[in-house]
Amino acid sequence: MGVVGVLYGGGSSERAVSLNSGEAVFQALIRQGLNAELIDTAKSSAAETLISRIDRAVIMLHGRGGEDGTIQGFLETLKIPYSGSRVSACALAMDKWQSKLVFEACGIPTPKFFVVRSTEDLISAGDELGFPMIIKPSREGSTIGLSKVMQADDIEAAFELARRYDPVVIAEKFIKGDELTVAILNRKPLPVVRIVAPNNNYDYQAKYHSEETKYFCPSGLESRVDLKLQNIALKAFNVLGCSGWGRVDIMMDDTGDPWVLEVNTVPGMTSHSLVPMAAQASGINFEQLVLEILRGCDVA
Repeated sequence: MGVVGVLYGGGSSERAVSLNSGEAVFQALIRQGLNAELIDTAKSSAAETLISRIDRAVIMLHGRGGEDGTIQGFLETLKIPYSGSRVSACALAMDKWQSKLVFEACGIPTPKFFVVRSTEDLISAGDELGFPMIIKPSREGSTIGLSKVMQADDIEAAFELARRYDPVVIAEKFIKGDELTVAILNRKPLPVVRIVAPNNNYDYQAKYHSEETKYFCPSGLESRVDLKLQNIALKAFNVLGCSGWGRVDIMMDDTGDPWVLEVNTVPGMTSHSLVPMAAQASGINFEQLVLEILRGCDVA
């Protein structure tokens, strides 16, 4: 297998999470006797290290530069096998605007949305979607730059926050109900995880730092509901052209209808992360999960 480079860190707004994910994966590889090396892609020496010493790469870069096809394209140019989805799938999944258009075209339910570029667009979106309403940057993750807007007076501030991270901003219908996620590992959906966050607000703090956020895996839902969620998650994953591993985030409204929010092509692998939790529930421990991700390395 040669030298496995664990690519982590980077310069995105999700750098802190990436550092934790990369370290956890690196340690898991070392525990299994593999020759692994941590590579922070934000460092000037990263490209030289990749070219001279790495035989394959496990990508643990979250957000831009690592989850949007950029590093994947670089690795393909170097002919270095890498984990996860290919260039086009990563770019598409990272862009919520474009991925939601694909979901709609393929009959996958996703919350109604508008791309907003001006105050007039904001007012129109508020009239169409009502309140609460979600405003978020199109190409960010971990709820960075996202706001749950409760009233019209707060729209402009939420818009300005989202624009700090991306010139493309989405206004999306808020779905009240259960927050759920389905991990995909080598073409198979793992058990559904149901999330109950403090004040029903699964934000950055709740995801990575809060000890009050509760996770249920098994989900506690009826088996037929779990199966429905797994099927729709796998369909969403496939229509974007994703491969290897990933995670699909879903809301289920009070009537039991699922709504796909997004597909993550490089999900977190921290102590609070959901993919390891779902893998554990299906009998796959962390070390085995990392090996499965590594086995998915390929060059398109």
